[in-house]
Amino acid sequence: MKRDWYGRDRQLTFRMFLVMFLLAALYLLFIAFLWRTGIDFLGVALIAGSMLAAQYFFSDKVVLWSVGAREVGPEQAPELHAMIERLSAMADLPKPKVAVTSSEVPNAFATGRSPKSSVVVVTTSLMDRLDTPELEAVLAHELTHVHNRDVMVITIASFFAAVSSLLMRLFMFGGMRGGYGRRRDQSGGGIILVWLVSLLVWVLSFFLIRALSRYREYAADRGSAILTGTPSVLASALVKISGAMERIPDRDLREVEGANAFFVVPALRRSSLVELLSTHPSLEKRLERLKKMEQDMERV
Repeated sequence: MKRDWYGRDRQLTFRMFLVMFLLAALYLLFIAFLWRTGIDFLGVALIAGSMLAAQYFFSDKVVLWSVGAREVGPEQAPELHAMIERLSAMADLPKPKVAVTSSEVPNAFATGRSPKSSVVVVTTSLMDRLDTPELEAVLAHELTHVHNRDVMVITIASFFAAVSSLLMRLFMFGGMRGGYGRRRDQSGGGIILVWLVSLLVWVLSFFLIRALSRYREYAADRGSAILTGTPSVLASALVKISGAMERIPDRDLREVEGANAFFVVPALRRSSLVELLSTHPSLEKRLERLKKMEQDMERV
């Protein structure tokens, strides 16, 4: 049965809109600056766009390969497939592919550039540590990422950050000497100014994109709570996963660190997380929001 969306989190919606508005304003100012300084913006954008397109189309395969995930069929993981099929129907999504990776790190993630090409990946440790409702809540979180097309959103948001990063590298290593990409009469001071502005745009983009990523994690938590109807169950799963990280050997954490941005909980020690730099909100803030949502649901 398709589950209707439960109300709206206006504050969260406003914050995501504000971050995307600030990113758009920053990028428009950056384009205007490059235009006035004579930078061959089209050439740089084509190179950065090609790099980003490659990331967009192949990053899912790279991530799956990096964690050693293998696709499994209904006959190999019947309960997992049944859960994902039921949740997908409730979320009005095509059923994604299902993959499992053998790892001591309890986690899950979804990847893919569209709902039709999505893959949900679960570690064996997650299936061993969580009970059925908790595992279902985590899967609902990942399916919300698919529903919200978060891979596409973050990729698009990262485009001009990639442009500014490319410009910094080209100027730093002399890739634009001899007039490529700029006016031939442009002074050395002008080149330094372009480099400094590119650096500033990259830094501001980094923090804004991180903020956007954190808000989208909140949205995925909310989607899970709506699909399952039990925010407290997802909260319990997050506590179990986060607590397990403290006992996982560093070697095992390093093996999956390439997928941290995708995971439901980053495979990091809690003490090593600095929220401003993280792709995920702190566990405490996520639990606080889920608790409030549980209270709101009980009052309805």
